[in-house]
Amino acid sequence: MPEESIDHINFEDLNNKALSKPLVSHIYTADPSAHVFDGKIYIYPSHDIDAGEAFDDLGSHFAMEDYHVLSMDSIESDAVDNGVALHVKDVLWAKQQMWAPDANEKNGNYYLFFPAKDYEGVFRIGVAISNSPTGPFKAQLEAIKGSFSIDPAVFKDDNEDYYMYFGGLWGGQLQRWRTGVFNASQPDSPTAFIPDANDPALLPFVAKMSDNLLEFTEEPKELQILDENGQLLKSGDTDRRFFEAAWMHKHKGKYYFSYSTGDTHFICYAIGDNPYGPFTYMGRILNPVVGWTSHHSVCDVDGKTYLFYHDSSLSKGVTHLRSVKVAKISYRSDGSIVTLNPY
Repeated sequence: MPEESIDHINFEDLNNKALSKPLVSHIYTADPSAHVFDGKIYIYPSHDIDAGEAFDDLGSHFAMEDYHVLSMDSIESDAVDNGVALHVKDVLWAKQQMWAPDANEKNGNYYLFFPAKDYEGVFRIGVAISNSPTGPFKAQLEAIKGSFSIDPAVFKDDNEDYYMYFGGLWGGQLQRWRTGVFNASQPDSPTAFIPDANDPALLPFVAKMSDNLLEFTEEPKELQILDENGQLLKSGDTDRRFFEAAWMHKHKGKYYFSYSTGDTHFICYAIGDNPYGPFTYMGRILNPVVGWTSHHSVCDVDGKTYLFYHDSSLSKGVTHLRSVKVAKISYRSDGSIVTLNPY
């Protein structure tokens, strides 16, 4: 539910009807990336704070400055906040806005992938390493060469190849990279350089990771999302086109790319046969939540699939104060996903 529609919501009633409750309530958390490492669930969210910034469509009010890692012994157990895992002050190249992160594991090391604005105001993606899934993490001295925009999601395939998916419109700056070089003009316009409604929509990017998970092995490639006729989704198809929150998971040999439609507030998914796509749009995983943003991850736990997501019900609709939740996903026999209603 977009912010303008929350004025008359009875939040006590809404929370009673909610599909799930916040995993933690002592801090605000959002954009959850969930993984199972050694039989335990770890969730890597962004950490919402009230920094006093005015709301705008560039996301300036999302002034997050650190990351906390949540852990759960089982899907039914309480979530534990393991404290600050990484702070912006400890990232030499980053100035501000530690937005949605992800993490993964390789050879006993844990890697936190995160976007932040550098000292030129450009979003880059960095990596930090720890020998513990809960951190603390030590950041690399520089951002990943060739990285840009936001919302990194690092997928480990069955053959142990790792791929990063990323990108986000408006405040995520993806539209400013249409020529391959950052366009700094019209800095106060979130929609400058967005394609016309009848043109193909901007696409997320994918790049295979190096063996040490610190670099790309290739120039990032656009990930095609097609309609039922095999055509690229249009920019004006705002109920289906990619906006942000890239995520990849696998089910019965198929690759499921899921994402948020941003200003229309759906979590959608598309299916392909390999990590690079193309992907065919299939439908929605989650209908709109309270709060402007919607961001998620999909994680298998003990043979069942779960959606980790967020909403702003705990903060009574305050867009930049969100709370992480979890709900079970169901597949139909044809591999399609049953759409969840959050309330």
